[in-house]
Parts: sequence; structure tokens; C-alpha cells
Amino acid sequence: MPPRRRNVKNTPASSEGAGLLETSLETSKYSLSGKLSLAFVVAIALVLAFGTFHFQRNGLGGISKDIPDPVAKRDATIFRVEDMPGKGKGVIAVRDIEQGELIIYEHPLFVVPTQISVSPVDLIFSNLQRLDTSAREAFFNLSYVNLPSGVDPQVNTGEVALAIFQTNAVAAGNGGVGIFPRMARLNHGCSGAFNVVYTWRENEGAIVVHALKRIKKGQELLTTYTNTKQPRDRRRAYLASQYGFNCQCDVCSLPEVESQMSDRRLNAMTDLYAQFSMWGAKEISGIHAIDIAKKIWNVGGEEGYLSERGQLAADAVWVAAAHSDAEAAQEWARLAVRWYSYEVGSDSEQVEDLKRYITNPRSHRAWGTRESLRVGTPGELL
Repeated sequence: MPPRRRNVKNTPASSEGAGLLETSLETSKYSLSGKLSLAFVVAIALVLAFGTFHFQRNGLGGISKDIPDPVAKRDATIFRVEDMPGKGKGVIAVRDIEQGELIIYEHPLFVVPTQISVSPVDLIFSNLQRLDTSAREAFFNLSYVNLPSGVDPQVNTGEVALAIFQTNAVAAGNGGVGIFPRMARLNHGCSGAFNVVYTWRENEGAIVVHALKRIKKGQELLTTYTNTKQPRDRRRAYLASQYGFNCQCDVCSLPEVESQMSDRRLNAMTDLYAQFSMWGAKEISGIHAIDIAKKIWNVGGEEGYLSERGQLAADAVWVAAAHSDAEAAQEWARLAVRWYSYEVGSDSEQVEDLKRYITNPRSHRAWGTRESLRVGTPGELL
């Protein structure tokens, strides 16, 4: 199961007011020590580097049928898990799902800390021993890739457990990485193909999965395993090396000419985000920063890449507040509330934080830290 991308309360990429503008100040740092296998270190590093974003699990196989009954009943009103040609199992909507709707709320089976001093296999097994039978079954029914050659899965259950963990673990806040069997049902989609995103909620110790877009009955629910704002060849190479599949999502399956156009849009978004971050170093004006934010928004719309919009609008609030532009701060806050509600939930801390700035933009901690300037409202983006 892949590490998911940015959409989250605890990661700088999605924490309100942090994002790209303050990465030099607030980038999280993780360390590992002790008797770690190289594979384990790499797996943990990938999970932590991607965060929780956007974002987003394996889906290469099945999971336990022993989900608690009330949870299973609720799941059954939203989606079903079925065999998918060429990619194991997948999650299919059994009804129309509205944009922003909560799809999954899940606590981890267990969380592994970021610093360990024991054998990875021993660590995983010690956590498994604390689980009840149905929870252990849920873990071992998860799929895995990259089992060392020559290892017999019927004999070397420790290696299998480690492979399952490496394939399926996702970031669970600053405390480490966790296993979420229900979320592990979700397959991957690139760029505009993925339609759900997940977020870790530190205060609740749970991950939530929301519909990024309106999903029609019969459509597959897809998350993203990595930052997909990069060309198709690079995305496919990464996914093949880390998760053992050649991506055939709607974006990766585009005809060559259309794929090249998609790649250009994604490269443009990456370049624009880099330019946007220059405001934090005072290398561009607030007016220029807001103009870039609008360009990112519009290019993303052309691509169908709607993820990260809540964070982008929240960053624009930061710019407007810093330049004492109350009207712009309020309007961008309204936009941030709307998109954070879709991505991380209307009951999230991000939404509650941004609502304050609609009422009182001067309460923003960045207020008045730059020269007074009319930076610009989102205008037609609202």
C-alpha cells in the first residue's frame, strides 16, 4: 500500500498556513536508528516523504471479511469490493457519491514509530500479537509486493508480514506509520484519474477518506500512491519499481498526443508551485503570488487535477493577510473552506481555522507582516 500524499493536518503540505510558503521553516524531519533492514528504512522513508495527501494504499489484493458489523454495513451502502481484471480487487461505488462525502473512517490496526532499535520483523510481529484474531486476519489478507526472491511465503511468515507492512503502511501523523485494512482496498490513479483522498486526523487517531469529485454509481474509487504531477513515464517507472504494476489509469492510458498535453500541464503546475513558493523568500510580490495561485488553479482544472486546492487557497489567505488585504483574505478563506471541506471534511480543523478568517481576517497570524498591498481576490474561482 502506498504512502499518500499531501492532504493532511499533520504534514506541512496540508497544514493550514504552512504549505509551500513555509516549507523552509516547518518541514518535518524524521529519523530512524537501530537494527533496520535497508528495505524497511526505504519503505518507511517513502511513506513519510509522501505524507498522508492527498492524499491516499494498495488495493492489489483482498482484505479480511471480518470487519466489525456496523462498519461493514455502512461500507456496503457506499461501495463494494470486487475482482478487477488485471489488478486484483477494486472498490466500486454502489450509488452516486457526492463531492466531499465521507467514504471511510478508520483507526489503524497498529502504528510503528519512526525510530526503532529492534528487528523490523520482530517489531511487526510484536504488534500483530496484540491484535485479536479478526484483526490479524485483516492484516494477513492484505496484498504485498517485492517479497525477497527465494522466500517461501508459507514458511517465512515474518518476511511476509514485513512485505505486507512495507506495501500497505501509510503515514499516521508525527507518531509513525500505520496499517489501515479498509483503506488498503483502494487502487491507484494518477493526476486527474484519482477521485478520493485521505487525511490523518491526529486528535482522533484515525484516517478519513473523502470524495474529491462526484463519483457515479459503478465507478471505481481511486486514490493516489505518489505525487503524480510529473510525466507519465516517470510516474509509471516509480509505480512499477515500488508497487509492481504498470499503471493503466485513465490518464496513463491517454493517446500519445493527449498524454503529452497532460504532461505539459502537470509540468507547468510543478513549475508554478515552485514559483509560488518564492513569495515566502520575498523573491516575488504578493500580487505576483496570487496571480500564480490562480494559474495553478486553472491549469489544474484543465488537467482534472483538483487535489490540493484547499491548501492552495489557504496559502493565498496567508499571502493576503500578510499584505493586510482583508477582502482578499476573506474571499480566499471562503474558497479554502469549500475545498478543504471536500478534501478533508467539513468537520476538520482546517475548515474551522479558515472560517475564523472569513469573519475576522485580521486574526490571521501573518496579518500585517508584509507591506500593505491589494493582492487580489479569487474572483471567478469562487
